[in-house]
Amino acid sequence: MYRSHSCGELRATDINKEITLSGWVQKTRDKGFMIWVDLRDRYGITQLIFDEQRTPKEVVEKAKNLGREFVIQVTGTVIERESKNKNIPTGEIEILVSEFNILNEALVPPFTIEDETDGGEDIRMKYRYLDIRRNPVKNSLMFRHQVAMKVRNYLSKEDFVEVETPYLIKSTPEGARDFVVPSRMNEGQFYALPQSPQTFKQLLMVGGMDKYFQIVKCFRDEDLRADRQPEFTQIDCEMAFVEQEDILTIFEGLTRHLLKEIKNVEIADFPRMTYAEAMKTYGNDKPDIRFGMKFGELNSVAQHKDFKVFNDAELVVGIAVPGGASYTRKEIDKLIDWVRRPQVGALGMVYVKCNEDGTFKSSVDKFYDQEDLANWAKTTGANAGDLICVLSGQINKVRAQLSALRMELAERLGLRNPEEFAPLWVVDFPLLEWDEDTERYHAMHHPFTSPKPEDIALLDSKPGDVRANAYDLVLNGNEIGGGSIRIHDKETQALMFDHLGFTPEEAKAQFGFLMDAFQYGAPPHGGIAFGFDRLVAILGGQETIRDYIAFPKNNSGRDVMIDAPANIDQEQLKELNIKLDL
Repeated sequence: MYRSHSCGELRATDINKEITLSGWVQKTRDKGFMIWVDLRDRYGITQLIFDEQRTPKEVVEKAKNLGREFVIQVTGTVIERESKNKNIPTGEIEILVSEFNILNEALVPPFTIEDETDGGEDIRMKYRYLDIRRNPVKNSLMFRHQVAMKVRNYLSKEDFVEVETPYLIKSTPEGARDFVVPSRMNEGQFYALPQSPQTFKQLLMVGGMDKYFQIVKCFRDEDLRADRQPEFTQIDCEMAFVEQEDILTIFEGLTRHLLKEIKNVEIADFPRMTYAEAMKTYGNDKPDIRFGMKFGELNSVAQHKDFKVFNDAELVVGIAVPGGASYTRKEIDKLIDWVRRPQVGALGMVYVKCNEDGTFKSSVDKFYDQEDLANWAKTTGANAGDLICVLSGQINKVRAQLSALRMELAERLGLRNPEEFAPLWVVDFPLLEWDEDTERYHAMHHPFTSPKPEDIALLDSKPGDVRANAYDLVLNGNEIGGGSIRIHDKETQALMFDHLGFTPEEAKAQFGFLMDAFQYGAPPHGGIAFGFDRLVAILGGQETIRDYIAFPKNNSGRDVMIDAPANIDQEQLKELNIKLDL
């Protein structure tokens, strides 16, 4: 037996017990006649003591050669600790060692295995197995497990059944880029790794599995950032014989359950906002509603003077920054530089200081009088002491720019408290969106999303105005889930494919299996998928998902620990009938 107890469970009530522990050497302190060793495992740290008066001499001598991260096994007696440590649960006791074995020696690690480490991100990614020994990463992975269990328990109690779907599937032209896998037995043909189990969960509804879920790995070959990985995990769900309201109710319940169980936070309301309202009020479809700074559209009160920048703009829009009138000119200039960065792309920014005495001071005083600026304040909801920041330009671009500024200012002002949670449903998304590169409409969500019945007639005349039976669940400015009511009849699905530019032959080749299934009695159905990695990170108080994934990729999509992706052997390529022109 390698251990009778873990390194985190012994207490004063265990004094005088003979025990065996195994773990890693956290640190040693050698006083010559006495050696202390902190022994660590997943459960905690226990202090060991090697005393020349009470420990066999050969054991003490052996202990002098211990290094950091050696794996050892010790046997000894639990005794009361003279200098108690109130910072750890085992701080009242220590182990008087009588014998021990070195199970494995260790090289000196490339960074300290401590909560606050001296290792940079790159080196910690390369030695991720060592990074996992650190409490912040270990606890994040354990936290992820707890959230997964809460999800499974809730959905199981709601009669959902977890069903596994295939990883080797067919590539589809919609959505992000697929990862493809060559088939050795079918020359020149390829599988794709699933971006989601979308068609399979719909087929499960046809099969009568009326409540399905799966915590499932998905894959997208797309550009990366802090909250995105090439392989990620979804809580994937589908329900039959439901309308949108049924799905929103069930998954409001799941979100409430997780916030209560994990964070002890009770949420009363899940407000709803249309996509059009979210874009107009916050400039994006996943607004953070923990704070204000709502957009005020200023066209009617700013385009009547001889200021060409505003007069030529599709949209003039501003936000009121609380307390911002105290900003110095240097601080405001830095804000202007911030919005001019390529990542934001604004050409500049107009500002108005709302003075405490009720007067206004702006960067465009030459063109606008006090009455004009008072109207700007009224439109943006600015109060005395606030700063109004105004951008102008093409509608979609300027909304995105001001949204980025709003979030940056909220961060600087400390308005994004990670322990405060504000969920929001965004509904009535457009069914289709225009792609400038391909010069055609694409499905905003996916081709299986149902249009609102009252909008179907607009598909031919005004396809961009057709609303979808689609909904996103937003939490603290992050989309944590998205879904829709699906098309469940062959005729409507064929109409959708037609408006997406598929010929009947292309639709048959790509999705014939699904359209065929619809002919055998497909029930009305819909579903939702939660981004599990992102949800766990937000519940953990973070917005970066990497520490909640055991072995993440870097921003280039590489696993620097195992050095993947990598070249493949020529013999394997030959078996796969793949020729590379190098």
